[in-house]
Amino acid sequence: MSGDKSEWSSSQRNLALHIAALQREALGRKQEAAPVVKQEKTEEKPIEEKPIEEKPRGDKRLHEGKRLFRMSQWDKALKEFQLVDGDKIDASEQAELAYYLGLCHTKLERYDEAVLYLEHVVTAGNNLMRSYQCRMMLALIYIRTNRARMAEFELKRLKNAGFTSAPMYNALAYASYCQKRYRQAIDYYEKTLEIDNNNATAMNSMGYILADRGFDTVRGLTFCRRAVDIRPRNAAYMDSLGWAYYKCGQITEARTWLQKAMESAPREKEILEHFRMVTGEAV
Repeated sequence: MSGDKSEWSSSQRNLALHIAALQREALGRKQEAAPVVKQEKTEEKPIEEKPIEEKPRGDKRLHEGKRLFRMSQWDKALKEFQLVDGDKIDASEQAELAYYLGLCHTKLERYDEAVLYLEHVVTAGNNLMRSYQCRMMLALIYIRTNRARMAEFELKRLKNAGFTSAPMYNALAYASYCQKRYRQAIDYYEKTLEIDNNNATAMNSMGYILADRGFDTVRGLTFCRRAVDIRPRNAAYMDSLGWAYYKCGQITEARTWLQKAMESAPREKEILEHFRMVTGEAV
């Protein structure tokens, strides 16, 4: 599978956009108009006039694993975390270890193992913000593994607890879309835009649904145009715009944008199919 999201299928392209947002949200990275979840920092104790005791080997492994994780060296970080001696770390460090093991397995797409560790952190409930992050990661995993209902469950738990954000509503919308609850998906995308009125993911996805399902083709076309204005080189967005023009009966414009999408992502099957349907030409 290509790393270029614009070359993925319709379901994959929407999934990829939501996953990217979920990852940023779950790992607490900065993103536009979305809350940043920061990991707690421990206060440094004043230096005392006595020799500093050497920390246990297990603690060193934990810190080395965290360092490697921050460098995106997932495999190496995981090996360090797996070598941590659980008897040489306290309860808070054990919870932190489970958290990082879950994240490493997620990054390495070892989802069964990741779920075990992330659910452990959520169940323990020792750190509210970390539990929030792990629920987001669980939702990410369930979306990636085609378990939309389970993703929806985790996301609604966050929503009911007051942890709302643009990525969370986008993910809820996608989970609804996967279950063919199209109008509910639109409602969630609208909530995203209430938080972030320039969210291209919500604009593109909602515009596509409105046009494709025939709910409001003109409004759908407007949203697809706005998404392309924000991300003019995104082939998936150009495809959505071309399809929206087609649904509005504007064949010339539809052909123009689908041609651009096809040139940008020549191996994307749905773009090729849309172009064939609009033009009648074999590709």
